[in-house]
Amino acid sequence: MVRPRSPGSAARRRGRGPARSGDEEAPVATGDAYTAGLILLGRRELSEAQVRTRLASRGFDETQIDEAIVRLKAIRALDDLRVAKAAARLESAVRLRGRRRTLQKVRALGVADEDARAAVAEVFAEVDEEALLEQALTRRLRGASVAGLDRAGVGRVAAALVRQGFALDRILARLRRKGAPDTEVD
Repeated sequence: MVRPRSPGSAARRRGRGPARSGDEEAPVATGDAYTAGLILLGRRELSEAQVRTRLASRGFDETQIDEAIVRLKAIRALDDLRVAKAAARLESAVRLRGRRRTLQKVRALGVADEDARAAVAEVFAEVDEEALLEQALTRRLRGASVAGLDRAGVGRVAAALVRQGFALDRILARLRRKGAPDTEVD
C-alpha cells in the first residue's frame, strides 16, 4: 500500500515548493530571549535590528530583548559591522551590484549608516569596480554584442545597470568602448 504524501512534500525534498522561504524560520521554542537570539544567529548572520524584530515577533518584551542584545554583543555573536561587511561582499561579488545598490541593501538590513558606509567602503576598496561593471554588463547582455543594439536597447541596458548601482557616466563610457551606437543622454 502506498502511503499518501502531503501536498508539496516531493517539492520540499527537492528544495522547492511550499517549504520555508529564506525569511521564514521555524519557531524557536525557548523561554528566554538570549537563547532564542543565539538560535537565530546560529542559522545566519543577522543585524541587531533583525534580531530585535524577530524576537519581538516571538512575543518577547522590550526589556528581555534589550538584555539579550547586550549579552549577544558581549560575546560578539551580534556584530552589525560584520553583518554589513558580509552583505556588502555578497552584493558586490556574487550579485554583481555597484556601490550605490550595495549601500542601499546594507542599510536595508537595519545597520547604522556609519557602519554601512564603512563596510561598503572597505569592500569596494578591494574590488575593481570597472571589472565588476564589465561582469554585470556581460551578464546583462547574455552573450549579445553591444554594437548590435539600437538606441532603445542601449538605454535599457544602461538603465538596468544604473538600477544595479553603477554610475551612469561609467556605464556610458563602457558602452562606448564596446561600440554602442549613440550613447548620449537626453
